Amino acid sequence: MPVAVLASLAAGICFAVAGVLQQWAAGARPDDEALRPRLLRHLVRDRLWLSGIGLAVLAYGFQSLALAFGPLSLVQPLIVTELVFAVPLSARLHRLRLGRREWFGTFAVAAGLALALVSARPHGGHPETGVRSWLLILGATAALVCVALTAGRLLSGPWRASATALAAGAVMGTQSVLLAATVERLRHGLGSALSAWQTYALVAASLGGLLLIQSAFQQGPLAASLTVIDATEPVVAVTVGMTVFGEMIRTGWPVSAVTVTGLALVAAGIVSLDSSPVVAAMHGRRGGAFVRGAGRP
Repeated sequence: MPVAVLASLAAGICFAVAGVLQQWAAGARPDDEALRPRLLRHLVRDRLWLSGIGLAVLAYGFQSLALAFGPLSLVQPLIVTELVFAVPLSARLHRLRLGRREWFGTFAVAAGLALALVSARPHGGHPETGVRSWLLILGATAALVCVALTAGRLLSGPWRASATALAAGAVMGTQSVLLAATVERLRHGLGSALSAWQTYALVAASLGGLLLIQSAFQQGPLAASLTVIDATEPVVAVTVGMTVFGEMIRTGWPVSAVTVTGLALVAAGIVSLDSSPVVAAMHGRRGGAFVRGAGRP
């Protein structure tokens, strides 16, 4: 158990620094590159951004180690602490100081997510389902992405970044579901996985999710994007798991009340951060000298 705790915290720190580096690099790109493939084409030539991707890979390694020694119900809430590291670090790089509102928003999202995950504790289920259910999953995800991106066009500043982050979180949550289905196929052999459409949909979702995440980073400060991605992804994954795969969560009093309280804290934290003038100022200071010395084309 100590190994699981330490590995989870290490994963959270690596995810935090990875997010900060990616957002710093993406935030310096021109506005017209958002949601366009050329954003990724430019970022893959940026050493700073690649360092962030490398740290994310390392974080997944720590997460895998943690899951080998501890249950998901312990590991996932600890990894959510990445927000507690990422938001202050981002503010530090922008030479800004977080006030009470920003600290409240950061801890509210992190604590709310951890509280909801610990109390609900999703378990069970089977990732084999029919075509109609898959169409429902993909259709609902596509609808949510379209609504979020449309809303983003009508918003500005941190709110726009959060709208794109909502779309990114929805895609990544669906990607988690596709990953579960692909892993299940792999149990029957590599040929079974390669012959399944879910494997190729997983690749497409991964690429689409990457573009949406970097676009959210490009459009606004980390506090407005990473918090929404971290909140949306597990909610989408758990919802799909419950409605389609037959997964179960703990219910009843007081468990459900604790879960709802956690989700309410997440919502309050996101609103607090998105309406913060300090967070808005982070976006206004993007693309500093640190980035220009990092191999930008």
